[in-house]
Amino acid sequence: MMAKTDVSTSEIPMPTTTHAPTEPTFEERKRSRNLGITYLILAAVAAVFLSRRAGSATFRLDGGRSFGLAAQPLAWFAVASLAVLAGIQLWRGFGSWNNIVLALGTVVMFMTFLTWAAAGRDFSLIGMLAAGVKFATPLIFGACAGIICEKSGVINIAIEGLLLNGAFTSTLVGSVSSFWVGVLVATITSALFALLLGWLAIRFKVDQVIVGFFINFFVLGMTSFLSSRLLTEHQNWNDVPTLGVWKIPLLHKIPVIGPIFFEQTIFVYLAFALVAVMTWFMYRTRWGLRTLAIGEHPKAADTVGINVNRLRYRNVMIGGAIAGFGGSWWSADVGRFNENITSGKGFIALAVVIIGRWQPVGALIAALVFGLSDAVADKLSLLDTGIPGEFISMTPYLATIIVVCGFVGRSRGPAAAGKPYDSQ
Repeated sequence: MMAKTDVSTSEIPMPTTTHAPTEPTFEERKRSRNLGITYLILAAVAAVFLSRRAGSATFRLDGGRSFGLAAQPLAWFAVASLAVLAGIQLWRGFGSWNNIVLALGTVVMFMTFLTWAAAGRDFSLIGMLAAGVKFATPLIFGACAGIICEKSGVINIAIEGLLLNGAFTSTLVGSVSSFWVGVLVATITSALFALLLGWLAIRFKVDQVIVGFFINFFVLGMTSFLSSRLLTEHQNWNDVPTLGVWKIPLLHKIPVIGPIFFEQTIFVYLAFALVAVMTWFMYRTRWGLRTLAIGEHPKAADTVGINVNRLRYRNVMIGGAIAGFGGSWWSADVGRFNENITSGKGFIALAVVIIGRWQPVGALIAALVFGLSDAVADKLSLLDTGIPGEFISMTPYLATIIVVCGFVGRSRGPAAAGKPYDSQ
């Protein structure tokens, strides 16, 4: 008899499978083409407009440090770089490096534009970046409010009205009592407006977009009327102490980063803390997992005993409270209420939700981008660039349209968002 041979499985050659490279989808090809065309347009803008100004710009950092950039050489460097990026993007794309390349191209164009605008002058780069973080604060609060509502299955178009109510109420109440009492009342009243949204949308199944716009216009009219009747006649009711900068010990001494992120008001720190807390609660707690369930599959959630509509009511009110608190940022920063002081920031917050793909961290990054566009517009108004002031005021909204239409691509929100649910 022949001896049985013991062959280990590791010695047996296993069939190998080769995976063909995945073909890009139509949306990926479309986005790649749009990016390539965008790089070409930016290269043309840099060549035609930004390469004509001579001189150098001096960018001041913290601690008395600074660096200079020559406007014309940097413009031609941007033209060459963006043209190369456009060629590669249109030819074969950058694959998984797309976003990194886009970020680098954006930084090059951004610094080229700033150098052109500040040529022959000193420019506080740290101050502008710190202002960008500050201006992003109400967008972060508004976006977090929108994420909680939409993750629950309710589209909240009323963020603009909730922010505006927070700004008005915190100023009025804060002027006659104390600032933080005003913030508390603003938080509560915005939560009640959000409850109205939920009541009409959940109980009576009114179209959620229509209800949201109704609340926006109602709050705008109400605050305009009360402002002209009360705040104009009683100036002392429109004067609340602003909050000063709170430097976080040790952290504010970090070079570059410290003055930008750690020399801010308490509202900025609370906005960042809110993103961290929301991220943890949304994916690590029973409340968060139930919220995700009612926003994606409410019927399945109902079958396992989750009261879908009750949780939606609760979450919509939480979102309203967050937006009302975020609206108080204007009274803390400006110290008074001006008619329509929010200037459409609630609608930009909705764009931030979409760009951030309904994730708190993604919304934070998007809000910082739009906050930076606000800071750039604010700085440009102080420089003699030749750009009309009306166009400079359009910068944040123009940036919103470009980012949403050109770079976001197709984003899928919660499946049940905007769909009323009848409990079984």
